[in-house]
Amino acid sequence: MGWYEKHVVPRIVDQACGIKLTQPLRQRVCAGLTGEVVEIGFGSGHNVPHYPPGIARVAAVEPADLGWKLAGKRLAGSGVPVHRSGLDGQSLPFPDQSFDAALSTWTLCTIPDVAAALREVRRVLKPGGTFHFVEHGLAPEETVRRWQRRLEPIQKRLFGGCHLTRPVVDMVTGAGFTVTEVDAFYEQGVPKPVGATTLGAAVPA
Repeated sequence: MGWYEKHVVPRIVDQACGIKLTQPLRQRVCAGLTGEVVEIGFGSGHNVPHYPPGIARVAAVEPADLGWKLAGKRLAGSGVPVHRSGLDGQSLPFPDQSFDAALSTWTLCTIPDVAAALREVRRVLKPGGTFHFVEHGLAPEETVRRWQRRLEPIQKRLFGGCHLTRPVVDMVTGAGFTVTEVDAFYEQGVPKPVGATTLGAAVPA
């Protein structure tokens, strides 16, 4: 991880992911989380205010030291215990079947080996555990997809490897999950190439 990725990208992501438009989506995706939860791509903790009271503990997986530092104020005000418990979503440091739920918000776009990360999420979920996700990815319309393909090289350079064209539902099902809830839409107030969003839940198949 270079200087830009360590010291600049976490600040850009903190601002971009902290806009008011994302808050209702964070509220939706966090609803229903209970028990022991692992959150991959914790970032700077924008989900923390939306954790429901049924959560016993959150194991936060976040590679960026600066992202964790920026989360400090949100963590200080949290009624849910949150511990930084891992650095790499592709290799989670937890035993099999450790968690009741998993959470990913605008994370799968950036992880280099997203298939490995999803397999790890599946591995650490208990039987019947639920994976909650909200992600941007491949748009449903070809006209928008063309713009995504054009913009993706720039997006990846500016936002630490963030992809625009990953097919969210296909990735989740391909990792051995059954999607139980899904809502695909364009996020309001965001340009379509970066605003094609999928919000849902899945369980290990």
